Amino acid sequence: MSAPAIPATSAGRVGRPMAVGRDRLGGLVEAAFRAHTLLVYAFLYLPIVVIIVFAFNANRLATIWTGFSPEWFGVALDNRVVQRALQNSLIVAFSNAILATIFGTMAALALQRVPKTLKLLFDALTYVSIIVPEIVIALATLVFFASVFDIANPILFDLQGGSAGAFRFGFGHATIVAAHVLFNTSLVLLLVRARLSGMDRTMVEASYDLFATPWRTFRQITFPQLLPAIVAGFLLAFTFSFDDYVITSFVSGPGSSTLPLYVFGQVKRGVSPETNAVAAMIFGFTIAMLLVGQIALIWQSRRRGARGESMAKLIAEG
Repeated sequence: MSAPAIPATSAGRVGRPMAVGRDRLGGLVEAAFRAHTLLVYAFLYLPIVVIIVFAFNANRLATIWTGFSPEWFGVALDNRVVQRALQNSLIVAFSNAILATIFGTMAALALQRVPKTLKLLFDALTYVSIIVPEIVIALATLVFFASVFDIANPILFDLQGGSAGAFRFGFGHATIVAAHVLFNTSLVLLLVRARLSGMDRTMVEASYDLFATPWRTFRQITFPQLLPAIVAGFLLAFTFSFDDYVITSFVSGPGSSTLPLYVFGQVKRGVSPETNAVAAMIFGFTIAMLLVGQIALIWQSRRRGARGESMAKLIAEG
């Protein structure tokens, strides 16, 4: 049999399939998306860059650049009000992070063993505490603390014999920490639960088969696998508490002003290079905490021979 004829063009060459027409607008659309992305990032980060740059302004007027000088950082650090506000912020943030991490981790472990219906109820309560606007949480905690103090303080006064120096409850560090823990416990809970859902349970079951105690199983198997999520939850709780203004402004008391409250109070009187320096230090400290946490996660993952995990991945899984 003869081979089938191969179609040829008028020039005697083998014919080629017609090329698909190129979308002429494709390049313009892609360029538009890239420009839009750049504008979004510029809108988010340029104000921060401006604040950091003008923190090194030699002029007392924050918006008029006259030269580079780091003197305002020294002025801010020598300010006793700033020192006290920084101390309060660290006390509140560390206390909140420790308590929120403990409560969130315990709740995540406990929810593994509850019935499905009860778990759905707790899931709803967890998400509600995150979805509810911060101003609502602030007002609710203020009303709650005020109502409890109105009931408890007269009883304490009578129990202490009505002396002038009788102990009484009031707004301060404890109320700020309690309000922050209420919100941040849910964040830690979601992160740890996301880690638990993807954790290999065979090692835990093998540990029980080898008659290991529950505490030893948790310490040697469960906790090392949960550690990245626990560290991420601790750092998120710390940064959220350290930077919080709305809730803190509602439940703070005399002598418990934090750095965000100090910055807001200064802004109402006019922005100064010293205020910019304080804001730049807050930003730098927050970024440093996140970097330390990321390094700790990578180091811990490499010790276990696993691929390093990022905090962004853990947050996305939550």
